[in-house]
Amino acid sequence: MSSARLTQGDVLRMSSLFVRTLREDPAEAEVASHKLLVRAGYIRRAAPGIYSWLPLGLRVLAKIEAIVREEMVAIGGQEVHFPALLPREPYEATGRWEEYGAGLFRLKDRKDADYLLAPTHEEMFALLVKDLYSSYKDLPVTLFQIQTKYRDEARPRAGLIRGREFIMKDSYSFDVKDEGLDVSYQKHREAYEKIFTRLGLEYVIVSAMSGAMGGSRSEEFLSPSPIGEDTFVRSAGGYAANVEAVVTPVPAAVPYDDAPAAHVEDTPDTPTIATLVDVANAKFPRPDRAWTAADTLKNVVLALVQPDGTRELVVVGLPGDREVDLKRIEAALTPAEPEAATEEDFKKFPQLVKGYIGPQALGPQGEQVEGEDGEKVPAIRYLLDPRVVPGTRWITGANEPGKHVFDLVAGRDFTADGTVEAAEVRAGDLAPDGSGPLELARGIEMGHIFQLGRKYAEALGLVVLDENGKQAVVTMGSYGVGVTRALAALAEANHDERGLAWPAHVAPVHVHLVAAGTDAAIFEAAEKIAEELAARGVEVLYDDRAGKTSPGVKFKDAELLGAPLVVTVGKSLADGVVEVRPRAGEAEHFPVDGIVDAVAERVEALLA
Repeated sequence: MSSARLTQGDVLRMSSLFVRTLREDPAEAEVASHKLLVRAGYIRRAAPGIYSWLPLGLRVLAKIEAIVREEMVAIGGQEVHFPALLPREPYEATGRWEEYGAGLFRLKDRKDADYLLAPTHEEMFALLVKDLYSSYKDLPVTLFQIQTKYRDEARPRAGLIRGREFIMKDSYSFDVKDEGLDVSYQKHREAYEKIFTRLGLEYVIVSAMSGAMGGSRSEEFLSPSPIGEDTFVRSAGGYAANVEAVVTPVPAAVPYDDAPAAHVEDTPDTPTIATLVDVANAKFPRPDRAWTAADTLKNVVLALVQPDGTRELVVVGLPGDREVDLKRIEAALTPAEPEAATEEDFKKFPQLVKGYIGPQALGPQGEQVEGEDGEKVPAIRYLLDPRVVPGTRWITGANEPGKHVFDLVAGRDFTADGTVEAAEVRAGDLAPDGSGPLELARGIEMGHIFQLGRKYAEALGLVVLDENGKQAVVTMGSYGVGVTRALAALAEANHDERGLAWPAHVAPVHVHLVAAGTDAAIFEAAEKIAEELAARGVEVLYDDRAGKTSPGVKFKDAELLGAPLVVTVGKSLADGVVEVRPRAGEAEHFPVDGIVDAVAERVEALLA
């Protein structure tokens, strides 16, 4: 590339820069990015999940925003900016005032009117387009903003990875027809690939659930990382999905004409799957093979907490060799939040015998029973794992202490109210598209794109006149990029035991210039190099601290702060030589009279 890219160099000076580096990790920090961003003086904690941004951190943030903004403009996006403080009414119209539950920051003004701190802005974008556009000729249009969002996370963690206040780019496409939405969606998908490539972030595109956002097609952009909160799967054949979105391949139904009648057996002291399997093999051995956990039907009692606080008990039946994945069932049953049933829940439903629950007392075949107060208690909703198909035989609870039923046949002896994707996904499971076994990995969610469809437009009355003069409900897409999360992911992926190591495109400066020594000639030469580099468009952080600041301290700070190139003017200046060292590479030495050209060329190469 040409040096035309290097047009806005500047010089920061450590002697006056608003920064203090720390040698020890902050006590509350859990992951490397959090530790190093605080230690290097990029951010400071204000409250749990809330951070103040210091000058170096803002410089990195601005460069990430610039890349995001450029790619959004390149696909025709137009930038707007909404307030973060919003009235209740639009969110009530779409149902999200309640659906967001405890995750929404709600507040009242002095007149007792309800407001919220926006977690996303679908409603406001839709209302803005409704206010200004009325014809199909006005569409399609894509609007975006880079704005602060708020979510009342129950457990903020990992610094900027999961906070209560964060910066996000959110954009929204508006089309008359579904075909137009497909085009807008694909444009965003390609723009996101360019964004994350330019940022230098490894990413995987996975199928995802829409959750509280609603809509049909949904994909996440994940940056693989061992500290990521999202588990995803991929196959050698190209399948990739967030674990919540994995669809279980459903086995074929099994003929059961010759199946023996179900029979209840004494199985004392078998409240767990492991103990049940041991007793079954000891007392009721199979002629063909040993019983395994996969032959048992485990019934897990959960409480679904609705956004308004009401609780509904539900029982999930799944093969005994699988565990319930709460994130998968939460995605399937949103907006309810699942949690383990409590002792109080069990008291309200005496038909539930802990450790011995069977489907005979659940769902369609469950009968109303008398509760503690003498009133009839309805049957509990029963949902099955998709693997439990008609004709499959199971060992399961007999709803009596110390008893299990054998040869209970699905479809003959019990049915359910429906199926649910609740079981854990394991490495080696087959991909739903038949592309081979799955492997599991973890990732940080960097972006999420949705085809919202007409959910929000219908709720808010967003219509335009089509080419026939008839009213048409607009179809929408929603597309988010976590800007502050991208910064954290970059820090997580680019560091070593000594500190940060930023890619040149997002580094706060291109060059960390160290004056290592006490001679005035060293500082004079370093000052001249700094000014000449800035004139060439190179961003420089010049460590001009004199007095008691030793070269060792300066070098440690340079490694901690993580600029791509470290230039040292020290004792070798007497020989007319200056050292240039990549942040994670070998040092080179150049004549002082050629150092500016050499450094500028290397910066250009890093930015290419």
